[in-house]
Amino acid sequence: MSGPAGLVVCREAGIYDHGPQHPLRPERVLLTWDLLELSGAAGAPLVRPLACRPATDAQLMLVHTPEYVDATKRAGDGEDADFRRFGYGPGDNPIFPRMHQAAALVAGATLSAATAILDGEALHAFNAAGGLHHAMPSRASGFCVYDDPAIAIAWLLDSGVERVAYVDVDVHHGDGPQAVFYEDPRVLTISIHESGEYLFPGTGFVEERGAGDAEGTTVNIPLSPSTGDDGWLEAFRSVVPPLVGAWRPDVLVTQLGCDTHHTDPLAHFRLTTRAYRETARALHQLAHEAAEGRWLATGGGGYQWARVVPRAWTLYFAEMAEAELPDELPEAWIEQVELRVRAPVPATFSEPEPDSVAPVADAARIAERVRSVAFPSLGLQV
Repeated sequence: MSGPAGLVVCREAGIYDHGPQHPLRPERVLLTWDLLELSGAAGAPLVRPLACRPATDAQLMLVHTPEYVDATKRAGDGEDADFRRFGYGPGDNPIFPRMHQAAALVAGATLSAATAILDGEALHAFNAAGGLHHAMPSRASGFCVYDDPAIAIAWLLDSGVERVAYVDVDVHHGDGPQAVFYEDPRVLTISIHESGEYLFPGTGFVEERGAGDAEGTTVNIPLSPSTGDDGWLEAFRSVVPPLVGAWRPDVLVTQLGCDTHHTDPLAHFRLTTRAYRETARALHQLAHEAAEGRWLATGGGGYQWARVVPRAWTLYFAEMAEAELPDELPEAWIEQVELRVRAPVPATFSEPEPDSVAPVADAARIAERVRSVAFPSLGLQV
């Protein structure tokens, strides 16, 4: 399955910082890039470094309204005005300095990965800083300013790509891309997440299926709290590969949020790094089987910023680059991080599975319902 794997390293995007008390810490991405380098994954033979550049206003406006982009610029430049109607204010989406510049860098990094795939410079490409999937066309939401996965998909379509499949494995529903492409029959969106009955943003139910000519191209797999590795993987494997395989996209786009981890403070799944390793392998195989290898990946959520996120995303990119990883994390990385957090961090990629996970049968039952609703639209047998 060999092919060049593009890696966008955009340390300037560290200015995407809501403040020291906010759960979305820029260090989670910076430490990921450090671990990729120190583990040797960033230097694997198939890896191609990709440049970082900010998205232009025209590119942002493929998804976002001009009024919203203008408000984001003015808010981040310190203008004194009421920006609450654009989603900004105390709480999830506080205004921070240079907010537009920071979010444009993140979106531009994802566009750099998309460009490399479209130009043939890379077969796979990864932007760990991306995956800000809650931003809406005219509103910030869920820590997200500009919706870089949706912008990249819109740019791919505008550049001549005919079909895209978007797979979102974040614990929160991928509501931004779903909303943007809900009536677009060229885009299949699949989100596997903790049910909106229990978790932000309160959407992502099986009944949400797309509209108009795009009915059937929106698929949601809302799982119960306490879902563990085996239940989650059962639901993923029974729904995602068949649908994407039937869709035959020109490009597979994924959001790889790792706030599904059993220690994440903002949600209730019980996954471990085993699930991330196996999901990476499944997505890699799926990209080659369904999309001729073209795979654009972004980061996403993850609020155990030192203990979990760097390990999870290093496992994903190592799979993309076919890089061999020892189970032991580099001592230099461990020392650097423990000095920063003043607490121990795991010494290995692997880890024991937690107790008290939901029965696999719960996830299997939900997946069966999803298949019964979604499969016929793409001509699949339930």
